[in-house]
Amino acid sequence: MSFNTAVGRAKDRYLRADPRVSLLVIDSTNPFRWVAVDGTVELSLDGATEQIDSLAKKYLGRDTYSHVPGETRITVRIRAERVESHGLD
Repeated sequence: MSFNTAVGRAKDRYLRADPRVSLLVIDSTNPFRWVAVDGTVELSLDGATEQIDSLAKKYLGRDTYSHVPGETRITVRIRAERVESHGLD
């Protein structure tokens, strides 16, 4: 599981200071159906620009992300240590 941000942004700074994360995803049509992930993150510059372009294609229908000049993208990979769910039989 991974996501993308930019070096120097709050998310990047906070994760460098404390790499522990919790993620909760709730089904918008059924709040009793959810998955929760706890773990730690690994930060990597390798492939981050390609990842954000891929996400732009998937979610925005654009071939590339509108990059801010001088901005360095970073991939945040979550290493799951605990996964819980409800209603996902």
